[in-house]
Amino acid sequence: MTEKKESTAANPSRRNFIKTGSVAAASFMIVPRFVLGGNGFIAPSDKLIVAGVGVGGKGESDIANFAKSGKADIAFLCDVDDRRAANSVKRFPKAKRYKDWREMYDKEHKNIDAISVSTPDHNHALIAYHAMQLGKHVYVQKPLTHDIWEARLLTEAAKKYKVVTQMGNQGASNDGTRLMAEWYDADLIGDVHTVYCWTNRPVWPQGIKWPAPDPNVPKELDWNLWLGTAPYKEYVDKLVPFNWRGWWDYGTGALGDMGCHLVEAPFRVLGIQYAKDVQASVGSVYVDEFKKGVFPESCPPSSHITLTFPKTNKTKGDVTLHWMDGGIQPERPIELGASEKWGGEEGNGTLFIGTKGKMYASTYSDAATLLPKERTATANAPKIYERVPGGANGHYAQWVEGCLAGYGKTELSSSFDKAGPLTEALLMANLAVRGHDLPGGNIKLTWDNQAMRVTNFDPVNQYIKREYRNGFELKA
Repeated sequence: MTEKKESTAANPSRRNFIKTGSVAAASFMIVPRFVLGGNGFIAPSDKLIVAGVGVGGKGESDIANFAKSGKADIAFLCDVDDRRAANSVKRFPKAKRYKDWREMYDKEHKNIDAISVSTPDHNHALIAYHAMQLGKHVYVQKPLTHDIWEARLLTEAAKKYKVVTQMGNQGASNDGTRLMAEWYDADLIGDVHTVYCWTNRPVWPQGIKWPAPDPNVPKELDWNLWLGTAPYKEYVDKLVPFNWRGWWDYGTGALGDMGCHLVEAPFRVLGIQYAKDVQASVGSVYVDEFKKGVFPESCPPSSHITLTFPKTNKTKGDVTLHWMDGGIQPERPIELGASEKWGGEEGNGTLFIGTKGKMYASTYSDAATLLPKERTATANAPKIYERVPGGANGHYAQWVEGCLAGYGKTELSSSFDKAGPLTEALLMANLAVRGHDLPGGNIKLTWDNQAMRVTNFDPVNQYIKREYRNGFELKA
């Protein structure tokens, strides 16, 4: 489809604001901390000046939680959809409002300390990277990025620009991950060789045909800005605000949505990082009683993915991690009774299988439990990992405090040196899922981590880094 002319918001001065260094002379009543003295300086108000990009839904709760810390002022609100921004506008009536983050950066970057990014996945990296180039601390919703190359770029950028970072997988700050790490370090379950992670997601449409265009674009929505980096398409109904997750141009499927919550614990407990191979099986859809449908634009309705992680200093050999979505679950552990409930009530869970026992947890690493269950109450393991005050809710305040302290002064639960490799592994798993729609792609994919490439099936490498739409390019 021929790309339509973009809105005036995508003019050259906006596209090139990083290169030109254009600044605005607009004044603002709150002086940001970095202007008063740089990293580590305690301003008279001791407040972090925060701008939110994507302030509806999860973005709304993110900035509200930053404000609840008592040490952050939400000074700028940016959203392409006035409907989605409405609640945040009411909550923070003094905040200045923008629709285009590029315009906000251009005019206000001297008035901002930190940026919170809670847009659809496909725009995370672009918005965050340019903020980091401007020296702004960043909080980015999970998954960190849409593409593998972007995750590596942001991980390296955090170090290059010396900014404080956090991904929005708040379970990383829960006690459960730390408790399970202490059990594992105390050898209560022996050497873990196999992990299962599962979810009831997707709870949005997947495995479907792209809908017919709808000419009635809501007047409150800037469709061009919402598309951002993605290829231009005509507006379709119900894609915004949530169903975009099931389309590869914008989302990363169930794995991208829930993987950062459920796979985070194995990463921390076992010290795994980059996988070396991956294979997948996916659920089928049918266009009629006998004919299977193939809709490569859409994520599948279910999948079972198997990742192999190399031996770490906390394991005796490779670790096999199984990911299951669409309601698929692993076999019930023999330590549980036939009617006994296990995992999360919401249909999500993580199970560790070791040579001496097993342990599991639900979403956000809640309800950490040893098997048999009676072992949990009598477990004796030294408490060696510092807890985050408030657990998952404290994830937000932890970032605010880290930003106030300055780069390198505090450790964060999901800083990009942790979140980047986790996101890369999940996006690599999606390569195996997408390979099913390509001839000959139903194989085990071998991964060269340094080169960021699949070595035995080149067609899937096209998904490692997207082609960016004019006006929304991301260049290292």
